[in-house]
Amino acid sequence: MADITDDRREKIAADPFCATLGIELADLGPGTARTELTVTEESLNFHGTAHGGAVYSLADAAFAAASNSEGETALALETNISYLAAAEVGETLVALAEREHESRSTASYRVDVTADGETVAVFRGRVYKQ
Repeated sequence: MADITDDRREKIAADPFCATLGIELADLGPGTARTELTVTEESLNFHGTAHGGAVYSLADAAFAAASNSEGETALALETNISYLAAAEVGETLVALAEREHESRSTASYRVDVTADGETVAVFRGRVYKQ
């Protein structure tokens, strides 16, 4: 396993789309990452709960960080998400990504999204490693 360099951590943490949404990289390790997002009025859907796109983007950011954490370029092949509960304004969503399987050219990850200890969504993704 490769070490996580400061340059790699800074590059991942500086993702412009994540900055626009308010997603922060809280932790990065070999094959793992944690991202966080506080639900604001701007991230709500018309029901008044966190928009599914915001939850998905948070999970996808953790997935991207974890899969690219060791220096190899990893490109998403497929992803899916299951929404299990709603999140409200003021809650902090936490996405924890962990590698579940790795082969020479692909890897699979699971991302659990929680708010106050309750599971909000489960995301799964697979990458191609270049």
